[in-house]
Amino acid sequence: MTAPSPSAPSAGAATAATRPPETESPAFLRLVESLAQLADDSSVPRNIRRGAQSAKDELSKPRVALDMRVASAVYVLDDLANDPNLPTHGRTAIWSIISGLESLQ
Repeated sequence: MTAPSPSAPSAGAATAATRPPETESPAFLRLVESLAQLADDSSVPRNIRRGAQSAKDELSKPRVALDMRVASAVYVLDDLANDPNLPTHGRTAIWSIISGLESLQ
């Protein structure tokens, strides 16, 4: 029996050097783009568009840990989802974004 060489990575282990940062992952970028689309959607009330922009800004803070950014954005979006003036398609979009953000944690 021979021991595996120390320079060969194990098949199931992903190292931090080979894994992209969470803020550059395709899922994270899709969620930020979804927030940008919601912020630009003229069919939703202005306060919802401002809130979506605020959530996007929270996610874009580079010096804050990802879990704190996600929690802040989810907090803002949760308040928006409870707005009685929010159209159905906007509420569905917000719930989808919240779900995606929670899966990042």
